[in-house]
Amino acid sequence: MFATTHWTVVLAAGKRATPQSDGALEQLCRTYWFPLYAYVRRRGHTKEDAEDLTQAFFARFLAKNYLAGLSAERGRFRAFLLASLKHFLINDWKKSQCQKRGGGEAPLSLDWQTADTKFQVAATNEPSPDKVFDREWALALLAKVIERLQKECEADGKAKLFEQLKIFLTAGKSETAQRETAKTLGMEEGAVRVAVHRLRKRYRNLLRDQIAQTLSDAADVDEEMRALFGAFSA
Repeated sequence: MFATTHWTVVLAAGKRATPQSDGALEQLCRTYWFPLYAYVRRRGHTKEDAEDLTQAFFARFLAKNYLAGLSAERGRFRAFLLASLKHFLINDWKKSQCQKRGGGEAPLSLDWQTADTKFQVAATNEPSPDKVFDREWALALLAKVIERLQKECEADGKAKLFEQLKIFLTAGKSETAQRETAKTLGMEEGAVRVAVHRLRKRYRNLLRDQIAQTLSDAADVDEEMRALFGAFSA
């Protein structure tokens, strides 16, 4: 079900756009639009201007053949999207004549109401818009992984179990917390430990798969993970 969201589908299309590649490109943009908005805000633009810029960028990005000449060497969707945005900000924004929300078009339905609040919560003294972009990209990726994991659990009839165990997906939770969770769920502690182990394993697998969807070569997953999560410590 996730095959059409892969960057490899878009990359393979090259100059020959297809309905499948167009759909994959739009889905990837819907998933990772907020890091672009955060980048524009960190560049000093106001909330309103950042909304206009981001939406206008997507209007042009999806309407034009930005894939022309794309090669495997540029096979990271994260890097390609940011480079395209930078090009747009430098060369294309003035030509767009500040068309609000992409000139009346709505290529993507974006959650502007919470975007600024999310940006303010995430705002730090980090001086580099590029590092802000990488950090928000990593957060968007993790949110997508959690969403996929939650849907899997719900499909298996384990929605309640997921809600109680999702706190253990990150490190730092003690055995005491697992003991309390076992009481809440009416389960044995050993059963909870096994369930947590399985959930973490599936989480790691989905994380690697989600990262791979944005790469042209799955062999680059480990390198991309280091690059993305290094943004949290930068």
